[in-house]
Amino acid sequence: MARVFLRGEVLMSAGSPADIHAVLFDKDGTMSKSEPQLFALASSRIHHCLNLARQSPQNEEGMLHLLLQKAYGLHPEGSGLDPAGITAVAARDHNLISTAVAFTLVGHGWPESLELAHEAFRLADLDRPPNTAWAETTDGLREMLSALQACAVACAVISNDEASGIERFLVNHGLAHSIGAIWSADHHPRKPDPKAIHQLCERMDVDPAECALIGDANSDLRMAQNAGVGVVLGYGGGWERPVALDPAFPLVEHWSELAVEAG
Repeated sequence: MARVFLRGEVLMSAGSPADIHAVLFDKDGTMSKSEPQLFALASSRIHHCLNLARQSPQNEEGMLHLLLQKAYGLHPEGSGLDPAGITAVAARDHNLISTAVAFTLVGHGWPESLELAHEAFRLADLDRPPNTAWAETTDGLREMLSALQACAVACAVISNDEASGIERFLVNHGLAHSIGAIWSADHHPRKPDPKAIHQLCERMDVDPAECALIGDANSDLRMAQNAGVGVVLGYGGGWERPVALDPAFPLVEHWSELAVEAG
């Protein structure tokens, strides 16, 4: 159990200083600076979608490109991603369905659109774009995890990445010993269903009210609030562009803004 301070002020829960037993971390954009890898993956998928579209009678390449850019959250003027776009937030299957919908909007039937989306994703996987498992950690994360460990606060990851991707990221950065549990896209229900938090907390043998959740998406923050998590924090230090988070939740820009004291 610990007290957590944000810029010198103790974090509160239900009007009293919060006693934190566990912290739940989002991965992409919170624990990891995965924007370059996600951008490369989205760009590869768009490239293959456009090549497949050129081979079809509809050949609405220009419109398809625009639809996919918007859906994936790619900024046309640069290399950045929208932190709230499907590439940044959603699981692979949701990205695939969104891709198929884009194909339908340029004139393909649904069965064909699904086939095209699956093929584009298969080809993109063969390109082997940079893997988010090798993304840099956000600045100060390692120190934050060490401080929590020193105060016997349990840590977990809740992400819409696949379990294998989360595990590889943790192992690659020597963080696996700091994380006691994960909840991934392979688990059901997945984020942003509040029941995902309930089941993760049950696995960790903690009460959600005794937890803190830190994430970079409004869907994460509202999920935590609806699940009864005691302390909910937005994180804004993992993306090239500012993250537009609900101001009702305290915002952390760098892990050094947080301090932990044993309770």
